[in-house]
Amino acid sequence: MPDIAIIGTRGGWSSERLADTAAQISGKRLLVDMSEVRLDLNTGDAWFGSTNLAKMDALIIKKIGARYSPDLLDRLELLRFLSLQGVPIFSKPEKIIRVLDRLSCTVTLKAGGIPLPPTTITESIDQALIAIREYGESVLKPLYTSKARGMVLVKNDANAKAVLKAYKKENTIVYIQKKINMNGQDLGIVFLGGEYLTTYARRNQNNGAWNTTTVSGGKYAAYDPSPEIIALAKKAQDLFDLDFTCVDVAITDQGPFVFEVSAFGGFRGILETRDIDPAKRYIDYVLKRIGHAV
Repeated sequence: MPDIAIIGTRGGWSSERLADTAAQISGKRLLVDMSEVRLDLNTGDAWFGSTNLAKMDALIIKKIGARYSPDLLDRLELLRFLSLQGVPIFSKPEKIIRVLDRLSCTVTLKAGGIPLPPTTITESIDQALIAIREYGESVLKPLYTSKARGMVLVKNDANAKAVLKAYKKENTIVYIQKKINMNGQDLGIVFLGGEYLTTYARRNQNNGAWNTTTVSGGKYAAYDPSPEIIALAKKAQDLFDLDFTCVDVAITDQGPFVFEVSAFGGFRGILETRDIDPAKRYIDYVLKRIGHAV
């Protein structure tokens, strides 16, 4: 049976589930914490405990770290080396690198003709204030984050400059996005191997939260988007060539907007709302790609 290792986080719901599913197929359970990997460039070996990841039949990247940060790019470089040596990795590290940084993802989406909320990027507080005045109400978004962690809602008022100064203490680049009316929900549109799999919604619960993330009390719900919305999401994900991805889309009175394309789309929303086991689907997909019968 094939040896499959899951790159993920201990205790992470999706990582643990994917590792359990891989173990059911191969009889071996290996959940790899990249902080404990030793890459020997001389030999080409990458050791996690007594396991040489360079000899695995496949690696699946579910999470590269518990929290998004630029350090994760360095972890992906270790995996990129293994990929260049011929180790099958899903998704390819160089593809994930392009979406891990919010700014890189945004620039690619905009250049690809994908509709985004009005967005401004600057290092200057004075220039940021111009955008905030224009937008009226904005969201400051760190370049490395998930589930809205570290995001700050800022209004065009007397406190805006103080909010920006505080934000700049932790963030060199100020990424400003106009706050849009999402009508209480946004969508996770999921693709596997570039093909549409399913969609779920994240809905806020009227608790005063400005976002729909589960961290802020949002709940998952089933949702069936129109063919046009699916086509838009597919166009967005096609720009990145990821094996498994979730495109975040909001349907507004001004039309649909794409927020981001995620390399680490969560499994829980799919499983809870669509009766689809994404871990099983992903493992089956990987087995076919490496030439093992499902």
